[in-house]
Amino acid sequence: MDLGPQAAVVARLAERVTDEQLADPTPCPEYAVRNILGHLAGLAVAFRDAGRKDLGATTDTSPGSTLPELGADWREELPKVLDEMAEAWRDPAAWTGMTRAGGVDLPGEIGGLVATDELVIHGWDLARATGQSYTPDPAALQACHSFLEASVDDPGRDGIFGPVVTVEPDASLLARAVGLSGRNPGWTPRS
Repeated sequence: MDLGPQAAVVARLAERVTDEQLADPTPCPEYAVRNILGHLAGLAVAFRDAGRKDLGATTDTSPGSTLPELGADWREELPKVLDEMAEAWRDPAAWTGMTRAGGVDLPGEIGGLVATDELVIHGWDLARATGQSYTPDPAALQACHSFLEASVDDPGRDGIFGPVVTVEPDASLLARAVGLSGRNPGWTPRS
């Protein structure tokens, strides 16, 4: 799987965020737009290093340990680290053996799927919060949905990001993935 197309979708969404939108709410109740952007920058670095098997501080830090903040140079830095992350996962070795992300040891293949899921779901978060249309990369969306569906089928798990939100069986694949992630596909900044 090539993370490049989905990373490019997220970079384009971020490029269109205005400074006035940085404090706006998102589908993640504790995160404003600036925190989603900060989280995306942090996860891009962490998963870049996880793909390279360059384990250390960036791969050991739990994403929930602090509220992610946005660096002053985020408009230049975010697209750069998204590209670097995608490039790291183009190496077939990234998908094999063991790696670590968020302080969790995991097989490379699972690490790549988690990175895909993060890009798809947080891309949706960002688009929804800033009123942008969102069309994720079809291959990334399919991989994300399959990953989330398998995680819900795992006994003892109730969605990666929270309790699953039930959606109609004929809903779009994106809406079903968003629901499996624990988000309401109908969320708006005023809901």
